[in-house]
Amino acid sequence: MSPAAGADLPVGLLPGWRPALVALDIDGTAVRAETDEVSPAVVEAVARARAEGAHVVLATGRGVLGVRDVAVQLGLGDQPAVCSNGAVTAVPERLEVLHAVTFDCGPAVRIIQQSLPEAIVAVERPGLGYAVTRPFPPDEVSGEQLVLPVEEIVARPVSRMVVRWPGAELEEFVARVEAAGLHGVNYAIGYSAWLDVMPPGVSKASALEVLREELGVPGGRTAAFGDGRNDLEMIAWAAHGVAMGEAVLEVQDAADEVTLSAHDDGVAHVLTRWFPPA
Repeated sequence: MSPAAGADLPVGLLPGWRPALVALDIDGTAVRAETDEVSPAVVEAVARARAEGAHVVLATGRGVLGVRDVAVQLGLGDQPAVCSNGAVTAVPERLEVLHAVTFDCGPAVRIIQQSLPEAIVAVERPGLGYAVTRPFPPDEVSGEQLVLPVEEIVARPVSRMVVRWPGAELEEFVARVEAAGLHGVNYAIGYSAWLDVMPPGVSKASALEVLREELGVPGGRTAAFGDGRNDLEMIAWAAHGVAMGEAVLEVQDAADEVTLSAHDDGVAHVLTRWFPPA
């Protein structure tokens, strides 16, 4: 959290402050968790921000394919998006990977297979889909699911590894993952029994920092919106971090501001304060 020097309020609540770079999570933030449809209010608010010169960057756990539809609705299809929790930066409309960080997932796969033998293990193939030990439940991932032996899945460096335990209770899944003792990687647990494993040091925040430097945006002019545990680094990175109204408690506690839920267009509510209609 980043209050301005000598001020009691976070910078994003100070009169006249507005961000030059806005990072938006997708699920539960830019869109309601159960849909890919962006509300007109959020579309309009993002358009106003961009018209005023702000860079709006989607920053999500989704792979490149899963980002494309939402990005196009927001008019961001031809803009860089942070995908796969920061492991991949891509232009969604063209499925063009601009930057990818990879790692050897073999040790993590072996640990997971010992600790969670019931789980699906997959690795992302950016712009194509996933290589999987067995298919995901219907409609959970975008793109092709290529079923391969574990030896082939771990044969080359990957940008992201996914662990999915269909039907498991989240509490048990979290306990099993924590007991597994993953090390040398960064990982984030979702709302369900879903685990993303990324290269060490990689997060939405690390990818956004690269973009911020490339765009020449001052660190004090950044904002980020999120609702999940994989948004914690991004919320801390931003000069002004915004948690959604239905965000997990950890994110609300870490944020400078808590807005309305995605159902109530919380992103539009805050962006309109910074970029009001003419």
